Amino acid sequence: MSKGDATRQAVIDQAVEIAGRLGVAGLTIGTLASASGMSKSGLYAHFRSKEALQLAVLGSARENFVAQVIRPALAAPRGEERVRTLFERWLVTSSSGAAGCLFVSAATEFDDQPGPVRDLLVRDHWDLVDSLAQMYRSGAKDGTFRDDLAPEQFAHDLHGLMLAHFHAHRLLRDPAAEAHTRYAFERLLQSLLS
Repeated sequence: MSKGDATRQAVIDQAVEIAGRLGVAGLTIGTLASASGMSKSGLYAHFRSKEALQLAVLGSARENFVAQVIRPALAAPRGEERVRTLFERWLVTSSSGAAGCLFVSAATEFDDQPGPVRDLLVRDHWDLVDSLAQMYRSGAKDGTFRDDLAPEQFAHDLHGLMLAHFHAHRLLRDPAAEAHTRYAFERLLQSLLS
């Protein structure tokens, strides 16, 4: 990695942290310049616009989510173990304020804002739903999961469960958020087993 690439990645990492606090919509070249100590002109050389910065932040958050949640799940055996690994890793990221949280907050910020940032968020969310459905399909193919259920319904239910956890944990500061989420996950998982 060149020095310029390393600098850009360090700036993006800092921007992800800022977006986690202020929201993706609240992230600007100016707020990043203040936090990083870099000049606005130096940051413009890397990103050219607020929108380009936001897209870079979401791209980095996606890479982090894939590395922290999706890849470890795919490395686990198909079926129940894979889904459990996914759930555990996702629970950790949503509780820590990491990339998964950034996607939830950004989805709310941009849900009615047409443009490239919303388009990217929509693609990333559909990719997640497709990944969840495929994990179900592979478990059904192996006989671990029932084959009479729709993979898309499983994806919807698990995604909804994790959104509820995010809301209870982050907004409500509910001390029972994790316990409730684990209980709901076990009920969902039991409904899937052959």
